[in-house]
Amino acid sequence: MPNNKQAKKRVRQDDERRLANKSVRSSMRSAVKKVMDAESNDDAQAALPEAFKRVDKAAKKKIIHGNAAARVKSRLSQAANKA
Repeated sequence: MPNNKQAKKRVRQDDERRLANKSVRSSMRSAVKKVMDAESNDDAQAALPEAFKRVDKAAKKKIIHGNAAARVKSRLSQAANKA
């Protein structure tokens, strides 16, 4: 339990940031799954730009590491070309 005004504010801010980060991470994962679970190559290629956009935004906001974003994008490209 926070005991002073500053600690209470930090708890409030942490909760707000956690919820914002959660929504960005969730939308990123959904976009990635859409590419990975695509039935055809055309579906995967169509979903690829949106997935790249979501991954880049998550990296920009430091929700995931930049190198992790690059790794995910590489795997998405391989999966889209294979599908």
